[in-house]
Amino acid sequence: MIVGLTGGIGSGKTTVAKMFAKKQDVVIYIADLEAKKLMNSSEKIKTKLIFEFGAETYKNNQLNKSFIANIVFKDKSKLAILNSIVHPEVRNHFQTFIEEHKEKTYIIYENAILFESKADTQCDFIISVFVPLDIRIERVLERDVTTKPQILERINNQWKEDKKLLQSNYIIENLSLKITENQVNIIHNILTEKSKLI
Repeated sequence: MIVGLTGGIGSGKTTVAKMFAKKQDVVIYIADLEAKKLMNSSEKIKTKLIFEFGAETYKNNQLNKSFIANIVFKDKSKLAILNSIVHPEVRNHFQTFIEEHKEKTYIIYENAILFESKADTQCDFIISVFVPLDIRIERVLERDVTTKPQILERINNQWKEDKKLLQSNYIIENLSLKITENQVNIIHNILTEKSKLI
């Protein structure tokens, strides 16, 4: 059983994913992390990215993240090109991951752009992590070396929260770790029961 986990930047979806990871017979696939690994290890991706964005895309054989971010978060067409190169490879990689862990109760597929990349079609259920916008911005400013306009650029490239929430099976409001953990426990129990029916 595949359970999609999504939420906007600063919502704390990785924190929520780690809570699910503690559960027995549950594994987590963090799409953003795996995409970054693939962008540095896949010759196929490297060749296509250099062709599209130029030699500066890689520095010392590693992805030049600030160079790419500066291009794609200011131009939706460039972001679409990046996604069209990386997402199919991530999808293939995830299929292998599913095969390797098919005996688990369920797999959490954590992806910030689950709906935007149409990866929701691979999921049996979807969980959205929700936090009000001002708190998300505050959290990202504390966490990353960035500015408010840069954060808003990234947010504007994602679906609006209400659109995501309407298409989700479960919503976790991540304002307090204790309450979030309780919500994770409830959803985990429901998903464990549902997995017996699939």
